[in-house]
Amino acid sequence: MSDSQDEPTSVPPRTAPPREQLEAVLYELRRVIVGQDRLLDRILVALLGRGHVLLEGVPGLAKTLTLETVARVMGGQFSRIQFTPDLVPTDVVGGQVLDKDSGFSTRLGPVFANFVLADEINRAPAKVQSALLEVMAEGHVTIAGETHGVPSPFFVLATQNPIESEGVYQLPEAQVDRFAMKLIVGYPTAADEEEIVRRMAADPPKPRQLLGPERLRELQELADSVFVDHRVRSYAVRLVNATREPNTEGLPHLEPYLDLGGSPRASLSLIRGGRALAVLRGRSYVMPEDIASLFHDALRHRVVLSYEALAADVAPDQVLDAIIEAIPQPEVDLGGGRAVA
Repeated sequence: MSDSQDEPTSVPPRTAPPREQLEAVLYELRRVIVGQDRLLDRILVALLGRGHVLLEGVPGLAKTLTLETVARVMGGQFSRIQFTPDLVPTDVVGGQVLDKDSGFSTRLGPVFANFVLADEINRAPAKVQSALLEVMAEGHVTIAGETHGVPSPFFVLATQNPIESEGVYQLPEAQVDRFAMKLIVGYPTAADEEEIVRRMAADPPKPRQLLGPERLRELQELADSVFVDHRVRSYAVRLVNATREPNTEGLPHLEPYLDLGGSPRASLSLIRGGRALAVLRGRSYVMPEDIASLFHDALRHRVVLSYEALAADVAPDQVLDAIIEAIPQPEVDLGGGRAVA
């Protein structure tokens, strides 16, 4: 990676095409976050698709820095919640506090921000996890009978450490379904790690704000309007249904490995993610390959494997590999579709 890549690009005007603006955002993020291009791409997809992300990776892989940088570039308010076993729901969403002079008043919790990092979410007990997952789904919190809406846009990135099993509370399968995607973050390559050391050892690059909450909401609305052909929609549903009934797609050998497949939320996540990916690619329509590229991210946390699969050392991604290979992508000719304006 050359030194020239440390130099900031010019800020695209508000009238620039969405793809140009989002490419500038990605470039700005990559000035700070090295070697995590896929992660950054998927975070933008989740943002545009109004979804949330569950991130799994060992400590030290810049998970906190990633979301903090996204918040700075997007221009939203950032909040970090360190989940611990002694945390209670009011530490997350807020509650009533008593002042000796003014009486009871409402204190809003750290979840009231545009970008919320729920660090090591599996270290807190179920009631705390549920408080966060509820506001993710509902978009508001009720305190003492009064409803408080979270800021818009609202994005949660929850992290969990895969290497520890003591002192953690596994997220229930039904609640994990609230996340649009689960991303796995691995170690950087040796070349990327050397670049990280070079950048951070001297004067770390400082990200600039390129967008703002209002513009991000406009991009989300643009993603909502992206065209989805009925064949693409049917393809997404077939993929998800194959995780529930693999026999229907000629995959009977997978049935013993699956206890639970993806819910309709998975199909919705694929379509919303496909629309967001189309905006990133400068298209006004979703292609089958958009759905296929998001399949693992949208389903790996939604399939529940059987004891037989665990005994055979079968991972969720292996099951999803078999499904994506068995179901052909439909031929959809949308070449005449116009680019997103």
